[in-house]
Amino acid sequence: MNISRVLVANRGEIAVRVIRSCRVLGIETVLAASDADKESTGARLAGQTVVIGPPPASTYLNIAAIIQAAKDTGAQALHPGYGFLSEKPELAQACEENGIIFIGPKAGHIQKMGNKLVAREIARECGVPILPGSDKVGSFEDLQRVAGEIGYPIMIKAAAGGGGRGMKIVTDENAGAMKRIFEEASAEAGASFGDKTLYAEKYIANARHIEVQVLGDKHGSALHLGERDCSTQRRHQKLIEESPAPDITDELRGEIHSAALKLVSSISYENAGTVEFIFDADAKKFYFLEMNTRLQVEHPVTEMVTGIDIVREQINIADGEKLSFDQSGVSANGHSIECRINAEDPFADFRPTPGVISCWDIPQGPGVRVDSHCRHGYMVPIYYDSLIAKVIVHGNDREHARMRMLCALDEFRVEGVSTTIPFLKKVLDTPEFKSGLVSTRIIEFVE
Repeated sequence: MNISRVLVANRGEIAVRVIRSCRVLGIETVLAASDADKESTGARLAGQTVVIGPPPASTYLNIAAIIQAAKDTGAQALHPGYGFLSEKPELAQACEENGIIFIGPKAGHIQKMGNKLVAREIARECGVPILPGSDKVGSFEDLQRVAGEIGYPIMIKAAAGGGGRGMKIVTDENAGAMKRIFEEASAEAGASFGDKTLYAEKYIANARHIEVQVLGDKHGSALHLGERDCSTQRRHQKLIEESPAPDITDELRGEIHSAALKLVSSISYENAGTVEFIFDADAKKFYFLEMNTRLQVEHPVTEMVTGIDIVREQINIADGEKLSFDQSGVSANGHSIECRINAEDPFADFRPTPGVISCWDIPQGPGVRVDSHCRHGYMVPIYYDSLIAKVIVHGNDREHARMRMLCALDEFRVEGVSTTIPFLKKVLDTPEFKSGLVSTRIIEFVE
């Protein structure tokens, strides 16, 4: 292996996750941290920590400081984790220009797939189904025209981003309401991504969110690690993910896998990525949604059912190695569910609850994994995302996994800050979730 030292340009649980895979591979680690994270669990596990700036999240967006930290510490490679700069082609390009291996796709792939309009066109060209929609919507009048062509309801989206920002639903042709929604979406997209460009797609009311984990190496090989269902969302933010996706036929599952591979093969994609689809549960049809050119928050559910360390594969691919297995070497065993635990008060409109954790007692036992950077006495800061842990379980089948998750959440004791644990338990116990008939609107049955 050529890589002997990796700079981890992130924080929280994903920094810890990457550091652990590096340690197993015998690779030294350097953590690029803000002043608020210099005593974090990631800093304790890393071989070296470099403070690159003050507490605000903007520190983790400072490409110059991150590149300088890698150069100063002799790191041959850089792992961006997820969020922050992980899907910014400028970071991948800066790594290339400075002789640093970027543990992720090429800058060109991030650029192409990061723009939703370009990604839609690539999908269309290689025969992957896309939702009826538009090219760039540059004005309110453009939006009216598109809505007239594809029919209501429609979804307005930001071309340059995701995560629910800049996404708005238009349900009817009321001009005043539509204009207000268009202006709100444009402003939100500009504020979040520095790009106000919008586009529109047909809105699927009874929708599921199914995504396929893919890997591609520098030698032209590409394969998938199965799919995840991420339909359990609140305001377009994922709460619970699982693998395999429930209540779909093996034939449909295979078609979704094939579509994902067709897309990534068409651009000779390298490293880990996720191809996301919207599944119309009424029509039993799927459509390309977007591609995330990075490691996903929910990657552990795939690791639990396949036994494959995705971060390890990322590092090996970046180091120039061929994939160590082919498609026949990938199989799903049992069922896995992940719950995201946030420091939020679910009974106060999910208000963030920063503060000191006075009790931290995590669940343990067969088939239970907790990915976290927290501990007793940890100060949950105000500056960053409120995710404090991910609980992942594995069971023989979906119901076994669901019950194992409920037991794990019962055992998880956190004091000092409010968490979303009580809300997640309610979701897991709804008839809709129990039956596997999940959709992106399932939270409506809980709130």
